[in-house]
Amino acid sequence: MTPAWTTDAATDDPARAVRLTLFWGLEGVCLRTIAGGRVPTVTEGPLRRRLDEADLPVVALDPGLFEGSVASRASWLNEIDQLDEVAAFGARFGCQLIRVGALSDPDGFDAEAATQALRQVGERAERLGLTLAVRNEAGTAIATGAALAGLLAAVDHPAVGADWRPADALMSGEAPREGLAALGAANVPVRCVGVRDGWQEADGWGEAEVGAGTLGWDAHLGALVEAGVEAPLVIDVLPVPPRSSGLASATALVRALRQARRSAAARG
Repeated sequence: MTPAWTTDAATDDPARAVRLTLFWGLEGVCLRTIAGGRVPTVTEGPLRRRLDEADLPVVALDPGLFEGSVASRASWLNEIDQLDEVAAFGARFGCQLIRVGALSDPDGFDAEAATQALRQVGERAERLGLTLAVRNEAGTAIATGAALAGLLAAVDHPAVGADWRPADALMSGEAPREGLAALGAANVPVRCVGVRDGWQEADGWGEAEVGAGTLGWDAHLGALVEAGVEAPLVIDVLPVPPRSSGLASATALVRALRQARRSAAARG
């Protein structure tokens, strides 16, 4: 597992993003918004130079696809066509992993239609050499690991796996370890892990530095290692102020990952 972050959690400036990645001890980046543009429609030159100079890999792209409703057929069909441009962009950065939504909304979700649509998306992705990671997201019909497992098991396509977000599962009332177990039981590969932490408040969710909330990242990383997950670990959200909280979150993530690996090695 590669500890990484979505850079626009703190900055969309390529030079500053690279400096922070190195300063925090992270090993890769997920690209979403750069210099005011959403990938793949961004100015590539400065970004590629900075990443090459620092020898930092792009572990995933988040172009904002398939985040609407499955009922909006024209929209997601158009986004399937956009995968060609995403694939070309990813090839230039050595990245084939694309984080996407589940074509899910909170009301009127049609699981059968979403299954067929995501299978169609997966077929195009496979032809382009891409791998998709479909997220569970609080506030949608696919908010938990169990819901994501059920959907992706039905899709049953080798190019389509999970973007597992344990904090979103926790926000939605599911114990993260149970959500991970549901994905494993359904033989759904975890292709990416979204990292954030926090706690439930009376009026919603409060963000916290990784390891300072109630999710229990030490134990969850142990469960990921035990399950044989090799996906990138991507810090997606940083509490304000992001510069200092980013250092604390990255340090906690790297330390917890090392401990989880040591514990697994000691168990043999």
